[in-house]
Amino acid sequence: MTVDARDLVLNNGVTIPQLGYGVFRVPVDEVQAQVEHAVASGYRHVDTAQAYGNEEGVGAAIRAVGRERVFVTTKLWNSDQGYEQALRTFEESRRRLGVDQVDLYLIHFPAPQRMLWAETWRAFEKLYADGAVRAIGVSNFKFPYLDRLLKVAEVVPAVHQIEVHPTYQQAELDALSRAHGLVVEAYSPLGQGTDLTSPVVAGIAAAHGVEAAHVILAWHLQRGRVALPTSQKPARIASNIQVGDLLLTGDELTAIDGLEAGLRTGEDIETFN
Repeated sequence: MTVDARDLVLNNGVTIPQLGYGVFRVPVDEVQAQVEHAVASGYRHVDTAQAYGNEEGVGAAIRAVGRERVFVTTKLWNSDQGYEQALRTFEESRRRLGVDQVDLYLIHFPAPQRMLWAETWRAFEKLYADGAVRAIGVSNFKFPYLDRLLKVAEVVPAVHQIEVHPTYQQAELDALSRAHGLVVEAYSPLGQGTDLTSPVVAGIAAAHGVEAAHVILAWHLQRGRVALPTSQKPARIASNIQVGDLLLTGDELTAIDGLEAGLRTGEDIETFN
């Protein structure tokens, strides 16, 4: 896989494309075509999960476009946490994806009601040691779960995927993750579309002659995050990758930082199981 200026280097030396295509809620019968379209549009990073139910379609797309063109992420679901179960479930995901090696494997949620994340992480460390995955990480591990995991982990997670967008930035969790060397990935990076209507974002977009989505994605990239926009509309998939060389000024970045409003669009991990 080629490396460009919009790649980040993980704490184990693996490079990850900074802009990816997320396939959350992309229907099973559409995902292959959508991923192929995304790769043709310029994406080199596809993010799926066991829970999305579309790993097979992603795998079919990877075979169609060529394995070397795609950095692929998948995630372990809550009901399959635990050491032995995680190892078995990974093999099922790898089979559905049709790959010898997964680029990034994440624990999808800490599932605090079950408290199996520590032994699940041991399974992830084994997969990493065996070369079945190139990097391992977590998702939605807000404090104190990330702190607890770091105290028992022999391999520090490479990535922390969390909900981040202008009106929900999780600044403290972002900073904690970075302080321990984790790259932060933003899912719902556009606030599921709600942040596109912000007058601040619209004003910056008008000043640069670009779309509102490009402004928010550029903000993520310049703040050092991986961004994972998702869409089922081919035109929007192709458009999002066109953020290109857009560079926001320091004042523009600060203005977007100021949109924080605590507006979570996803699940509360304290109650979600």
